Amino acid sequence: MSEATSTSASAAAGVSPEEIFRLPTAMISGDFNDPTSSVSNVTQAFHFSSGNPRIEETRGVMHLYRDDVGSSSSELPVGRKTLVCVLGVPNHMTYADFCQFCGSFIQHMLEMRIVRNDGVEDKYSVLIRFDDQSSTDAFYKHFNGKRFSSLEAEASHVLFTVDVQYTGSIEHAQTSPASSTEQPTCPVCLERLDQDTSGILTTICNHSFHCSCISKWTDSSCPVCRYCQQQSEKSICFVCQTSENLWICVLCGFVGCGRYKEGHAITHWKETQHCYSLELETQRVWDYAGDNYVHRLIQSKTDGKLVELNHHCAHVDDGCGSCNCSVDPGFSEAVLNSKVETIVNEYSDLLTSQLENQKIYFEALLREIEEETVREISEAVDKAVSGNQKLQKMQTKLDKCVKEKKFLDEKINPPNQSTAIATMATAASKQRPLLCFSLLFCPITTSHINSMATPSLCHQPNIHLPLL
Repeated sequence: MSEATSTSASAAAGVSPEEIFRLPTAMISGDFNDPTSSVSNVTQAFHFSSGNPRIEETRGVMHLYRDDVGSSSSELPVGRKTLVCVLGVPNHMTYADFCQFCGSFIQHMLEMRIVRNDGVEDKYSVLIRFDDQSSTDAFYKHFNGKRFSSLEAEASHVLFTVDVQYTGSIEHAQTSPASSTEQPTCPVCLERLDQDTSGILTTICNHSFHCSCISKWTDSSCPVCRYCQQQSEKSICFVCQTSENLWICVLCGFVGCGRYKEGHAITHWKETQHCYSLELETQRVWDYAGDNYVHRLIQSKTDGKLVELNHHCAHVDDGCGSCNCSVDPGFSEAVLNSKVETIVNEYSDLLTSQLENQKIYFEALLREIEEETVREISEAVDKAVSGNQKLQKMQTKLDKCVKEKKFLDEKINPPNQSTAIATMATAASKQRPLLCFSLLFCPITTSHINSMATPSLCHQPNIHLPLL
């Protein structure tokens, strides 16, 4: 345990959280341990601790003004500073709830630190440092005696802080020196913890956050501690649930037991052909196809191929070591063959990709031609259907016209009249040779012609003889 110290506060990078709430020595007058001192008469001491007991625990004493000093809201303690302490905050009130309880005063807070009071397990205290004295006084007048919730009787107890002294710390883990570390960052937003831009809240486990970031955290636990202390699940076989002799597939992450158990790892290889498996205990990789370990293979710088590591000599940067070993002709031939194989594989891959591209291109052309053909056939069918409909309409009109013509013909030329005309035409055709002969050898007068006409026809006024 180191002696009680009191140094000036500083916001520079690398300053420990303990130094934030320490007032300059010139601001402290009197001796707190001297009962006759005027300072000890108006202050009271509270022992506190902070930090994670598993890593580092810091203990100290904070000197607060007594309740009877400045009991009236109009009479504030003389010599007060911008540092106050809120006592008796219930544990069920999370950091986000407390930030919400402070309301608009968050904007004027430079530092907030959560500490544990000795002998009090269900409550904690909050040390708050403001940017100016007016904000500090306003916070004291507004929140001193105010209930945390309308459903609870517990009220906030705000006291002005004279000084915070750290009496010592117990480290369970080695930490880096403060001078060699950079300015801390917020674990939530990863921005630097700068007092000029945002208020800083230090939890009871000595983890610092921006007030705006921790106000969005709905859990009562510390985000950093929760992440660090979260235990990883124990690996087990996906099939038989055993936790011994486990192998994990490098390709898909399947966890199975080895051949000395039930052999689910090798069964997975037979089913999926994933030939590489990592042994969880020794971190060695087994190749089921080659039936050997592959962790002794190295990657060649020339072609990237995996080659076997030569254990017979120690290699240095300039070549082989001091063993004066000669290059194995078989190894050189293997390297040459690997280069040729690499070129062939690259050419095959290139040819395959080009053929695949050509296949896609011509398949697209075939689809376009098929779509064009289907469209043309559809248009031709539509035209044929339309032409057939027009043809049917014209046929209907033609039939109607034929019927009308037949009706008109029957009306103009009755059937009896038509028969008479046909008879007269037949008689005329029979007498045509006689008329021709008479006209050639005998003069024919009108009386002769009239006498040759049929009497029944002469009485038909509407019948006209056809012209010869």
